[in-house]
Amino acid sequence: MNLPNKITLTRIVLIPVFAVFFYLDVLPYHELYAAGIFAVAALTDALDGYIARSRNLVTNMGKFLDPIADKVLVSTAFILLLTRPAVFEYNTLAGWGLVAAGICVALILARELIIGGFRLVAVEKGAVIAADKLGKVKTTVQDVSIVVLLGVMPFLRTGGDVFGYEELGAIIGMALLLLAALLTVCSGVHYIVKNRQVLKEDTKE
Repeated sequence: MNLPNKITLTRIVLIPVFAVFFYLDVLPYHELYAAGIFAVAALTDALDGYIARSRNLVTNMGKFLDPIADKVLVSTAFILLLTRPAVFEYNTLAGWGLVAAGICVALILARELIIGGFRLVAVEKGAVIAADKLGKVKTTVQDVSIVVLLGVMPFLRTGGDVFGYEELGAIIGMALLLLAALLTVCSGVHYIVKNRQVLKEDTKE
């Protein structure tokens, strides 16, 4: 197993570690530790891809594991966040914050499932579809929104005034989540439209 694949596996291993720290209520400010673990895991995505391309270490295993690791990491984080709704209800969207967050997460997960199925069809037809810049931007915004929301959670819960910007942080995190959902939908539509030939029926003479 080469280095990029080992880094990808490390990201997968960090997912349950992240989940444990997220719920480790006996540890003060445990969400901050979870945010740090998530950030490290998210950064490995860029690292393994860079090493694989720069050293010509792209493998089929890497092509299989890398997108799965990314989607499971982000999906896990969003689902866990919804189990702690306070961060979404903190003076955002006039009490509709949790509803909006649930819709955003549903859209993000639906997009990933749809594109995953689309890629399977593309593979079956022998089509090679490269990742586009919009997809990378939406992933970055998703990751940042998760880190921001995790980062403000302990201060909202305890009513602490460590930085004095807890409410602002919650609002920014929610705004980033809304932006992430919008970018996710737009990137999904763009991805399918750009590669619509994949969905065309093969004609036989």
